[in-house]
Amino acid sequence: MTQILHDTKETSHPPARTRWAILGVVLAADVLDLLDATITNIAAPTIAQDLGGGAALIQWLGASYALALGVLLVLGGRLGDKYGRRRLFLAGLAGFTVASVACGLAADPGTLVVARLAQGAFGALVIPQGFGILGATWPRDQIGKAFSLFGPVMGLSAVGGPILAGFLVDADLGGLGWRPMFLINLLLGSAALLAAARLLPRDDGDRTIAVDGPGSALLAGAMFGLLAGLIDGSAHGWSASPVLLLLAGLALFAAFCHRQRTAANPLIQPSLLHNRGFTSGLLVGAVFFAAVAGLLYVISLFLQQGLGRSPTGAALALMPLSAGIVIASVACYRLIGRFGRRLVLAGLLITLAGTAWLLALVTTSGTDTGGWALVPPLLVAGLGMGTCFGSMYDVAIGDIAPSEAGSAGGSLGAVQQLSNAVGAATVTTVYFKTGGGEAHATAVSLTVVAAVALVCCPLVRLLPRTAQEQHH
Repeated sequence: MTQILHDTKETSHPPARTRWAILGVVLAADVLDLLDATITNIAAPTIAQDLGGGAALIQWLGASYALALGVLLVLGGRLGDKYGRRRLFLAGLAGFTVASVACGLAADPGTLVVARLAQGAFGALVIPQGFGILGATWPRDQIGKAFSLFGPVMGLSAVGGPILAGFLVDADLGGLGWRPMFLINLLLGSAALLAAARLLPRDDGDRTIAVDGPGSALLAGAMFGLLAGLIDGSAHGWSASPVLLLLAGLALFAAFCHRQRTAANPLIQPSLLHNRGFTSGLLVGAVFFAAVAGLLYVISLFLQQGLGRSPTGAALALMPLSAGIVIASVACYRLIGRFGRRLVLAGLLITLAGTAWLLALVTTSGTDTGGWALVPPLLVAGLGMGTCFGSMYDVAIGDIAPSEAGSAGGSLGAVQQLSNAVGAATVTTVYFKTGGGEAHATAVSLTVVAAVALVCCPLVRLLPRTAQEQHH
């Protein structure tokens, strides 16, 4: 976010009241995105039971959204620079609303997954524009006030999304079951769209900006092939089809990497890939976020399929974890400048401790695990995750040049979303392919997550020692 400070030129700004209203519109769009990214963590078992599709649909529901968002996030930012941020914001928000309705009306698993892909794709048009719009409408000496609201609001949304999903599923409004959690976006999205059309400043963009469409297409094909192969293989067995999909995904990813080295205007600036601190942060972040995404899905599945919790009950049981994430993320804003990469290591170790505690609990008590017994380990795990969320990427860009900040921020955001998709698919594959009951499958999955957190710890030494001063 803070790279906007480097790129924004001095210009006249709208009155304070209008600026706050614009901030409200941008926040509303980001909240919609985060809500829809998290709601299927809770609702996936219910949706799969209603539509069929089994384990594969459970895996695709979250992965498809994160896949489309991650692949197109950097491209969406470039398109906004080229054609105008207001135009892309409105188009993306309108498309997101229509795709949400398509999700709510889906009659079969395939239609729902395609609609989720569309949601993520349109979300990738909206999210990058918000920070640029704020950078153009807020004075430099006051923009910190605007950005300071993102952490708490996004944290509350991360907590509220699963709870809202659980409530709407259990309420069964109009006999529609899980569908209202998507259909509600018709109201929310339309209200945000009307406000955006009225408030957002007009900008023409710069048509001379080059957009690497072929690079984005190669990345999309690569990630889709890898995810499709992983999910198909885990759901239907490792026949020739999933193996070929995986190989195709790897081949396309190799082609994408080659293009990043040779294209005139690649998605990722080549100089960033020569920065050891940044590439190390990219690697550690990718692995950690993948493990966390898988962990959240597995815990939700254990609560509902192992402990028999309702969707609302599962969402409420996850509140300690969400609270830990919010508390630690906010605290790290003040601590990152002082502790730098040591804070990342602390977050990994705390996450490891919480995961190990959960593993011990599930191993000893199995499906007899009591709800209150889960509160302390979930809180500890959440504190560890929040510490990493609040520090890892700030440290990763600690020694890059200001001119590289925009590309670095977009790349890190995209990698986080792609990691969410791959992690959710990978860890749930372990869960569904492990026999011996829900408790054993959960224990094996937790062991995988703990191992990943442990492997990340020594890699922290490769990160820059401190975060950039201008981030604080």
